[in-house]
Amino acid sequence: MLSDPNPVDIHVGKRLRQRRTFIGMTQEQLGAALGITFQQVQKYERGANRIGASRLFDICRILEVQPQFFFESMPEGAEPAVGQPPARVEDPVDRETMDLVRAYRQIESASVRQRLLDLARALARAE
Repeated sequence: MLSDPNPVDIHVGKRLRQRRTFIGMTQEQLGAALGITFQQVQKYERGANRIGASRLFDICRILEVQPQFFFESMPEGAEPAVGQPPARVEDPVDRETMDLVRAYRQIESASVRQRLLDLARALARAE
């Protein structure tokens, strides 16, 4: 019988997907850089397969982050008690937010970025 993925593996996988998409890298590109298939990257991102220490080291190098990046925002109680079902780990950043950040980073003009940020803040206050 297949067991549910460990909540820590799910969290690390979500942080992997978050960083990969933030820098505009595809699963295929990451897989090629690691010498694995994009399907394996998918399994890592879902938490279905655990990421070993040496593979995590390689991922950190490729994605230009420190290992602690993958464990930031870890929900309290992510590690289930023995015999208990795993806790749900919520994605800290949704796809819409990531799309917005990617689009923002593509704007070359600092003044345009600042105006966009001012507009977003004004809209948030108006809500």
